[in-house]
Amino acid sequence: DAVRRVRQQGRPVLFVGTKKTLKDCIKEEATRCGMFYVTERWLGGMLTNFPTVRKSIKRLEEIEKMETDGVFKELNKKEILTLNKERAKLEGIFSGIRHMKTLPGALFVSDTEHEHIAVHEANRLHIPVIGIVDSNSNPDQTTYPIPGNDDALKSVSLITRAISDAILNTTDIPVQIETATPVVTTPATEEA
Repeated sequence: DAVRRVRQQGRPVLFVGTKKTLKDCIKEEATRCGMFYVTERWLGGMLTNFPTVRKSIKRLEEIEKMETDGVFKELNKKEILTLNKERAKLEGIFSGIRHMKTLPGALFVSDTEHEHIAVHEANRLHIPVIGIVDSNSNPDQTTYPIPGNDDALKSVSLITRAISDAILNTTDIPVQIETATPVVTTPATEEA
């Protein structure tokens, strides 16, 4: 119900899961329902300092524009390598929230202990947190705790699929499919 209420308000849900074993599951379900996700490192301030995050995303877009406009052809190999490394780093961190223009309406967290910084930021901004709470977690920090094993892939996969199904079943609001487009990265040249 909480997810449906957020979607009926027209706000996105941000999926968060940075554990290595759960990254693919979180990314797959978030893209399936057209929502935003963070599967790489959670940067401190990603919610509380959102304008700065948007500046970093704009920098990523600037680098991509430079490549498409042919500016890369005018640069030397070292400058191109440096820009490609910067782009790869920014894409890795921000690919899932690249098109997010405003703060999310809710946060779905696969492990509230592991993602404690994200949970803290969401609580600070009064963003509801829907989280899988294991026996080692504090359910008081989560607005909508879901008891479950946050280490087992099948458990997290089942719960994440239920959340994404709830988003897809909210037919009143169009899903933000633009975020589901795959990110194509070009490997950085090994020459320098």
